Amino acid sequence: MPGLDSLDDQDYPAYTTGQAAEMLGVQQAFLRSLDTAAVVRPERSGGGHRRYSRRQLTLVVRLREQLDEGHSLASAARIIGLQDELADAHDIITGLRARLGEYDR
Repeated sequence: MPGLDSLDDQDYPAYTTGQAAEMLGVQQAFLRSLDTAAVVRPERSGGGHRRYSRRQLTLVVRLREQLDEGHSLASAARIIGLQDELADAHDIITGLRARLGEYDR
């Protein structure tokens, strides 16, 4: 049984499909369709039930926003992937600039 540390873990699969759908205000079928399309792949419980992490729920919200703007699911997933890559690149650049600043002193 997981300890209390799991509560802080963004990747811990804590939420059932019903809980996730209620929290996000979406249909359970929408969540299942994201799994079928391999866009959001929840963990499975011992009984085979889908379990979502907080990180996955955040992704679902981002996907829903893109879909609401009229993008297809494939486009929405690509846009989010590119946004994440850009954010990672910015983090790397910031770190490199900080290191360069240390060498200038």
